Amino acid sequence: MRRLFYLVHEAWANMRTNRTTTVVAILTTAFTLACVGIFLLLYVNLRSAAGWLQDDIKLMVYLDDRVSRDGVQELEGKLKADRMVSGILYISKEQALGEFRAQFPSESHLLEGLGENPLPASFVVTLAPSFRSPDAVKRWAERIGTMAGVAKVDYNQEWIDALAWLIRYIELAAIGVGVILSAAAVTIIGNTIRLALFARREEIEILRLIGATRAFIRIPYVLEGAVLGAFGSALSLGILKIGFELFRQQIRSTGRFSGIENLIVFFPLSMCVALVVVGTALGFAGSFVSLRRFGEGRA
Repeated sequence: MRRLFYLVHEAWANMRTNRTTTVVAILTTAFTLACVGIFLLLYVNLRSAAGWLQDDIKLMVYLDDRVSRDGVQELEGKLKADRMVSGILYISKEQALGEFRAQFPSESHLLEGLGENPLPASFVVTLAPSFRSPDAVKRWAERIGTMAGVAKVDYNQEWIDALAWLIRYIELAAIGVGVILSAAAVTIIGNTIRLALFARREEIEILRLIGATRAFIRIPYVLEGAVLGAFGSALSLGILKIGFELFRQQIRSTGRFSGIENLIVFFPLSMCVALVVVGTALGFAGSFVSLRRFGEGRA
């Protein structure tokens, strides 16, 4: 217990001795991680928006006019029992005609001369979230299209493909930017630890001469790097939260895009904790890299 207290005390002493360097490292790390956070926040909201768009994907299952009422009920039962289907709505021929007249009042006269209602009955189908990929939707549509009583299955394949591409692009961009800026944070913290090692190189040499182990010498600097990473990530979250609330307030005050301020969200508590943990891990990595290079230089 005494040794642990000593190691923590040494880490704190290092930060107090190099206050200016420590503050600069925390601020620079916070700025770098805030840049990561801005892109991550943008990714979270774009991913959420893409999820809302996916919820709006509907497939139209048009029925053959010759299918009987019993056949419609049988087909409805099969669709409801399908594990890929999360929702289903039946639209009769009369309902389809009424919706057409309501949506296109200027074109409704085109149907008056036909006598019989030409619009087919249909099912509006919503697939479960785990089955909304382009390949899954295509396979489901092909399978349902072969069922008795089904005239056609219609959906916007191009829209589904474009949405899937957008989600993949957002994920790849988030990973790429996150890796680059995380490496920058590791470099910043590593340089800070290296300065501390250089300033106390004589003291470190004395500890070696009196028999101190390599781990005993290095642990305070590892703890210092972890603390710098944790403080930097916590500060970056504070900066992001203030900027996020100011952005929402600006949208609300301008009156443009009314309601969008209620759709954008900040990180949940679990993600905030995860970001602090990631910052701590980056600080640890920066310390480890710096200590390793310092050890090689001394060798």
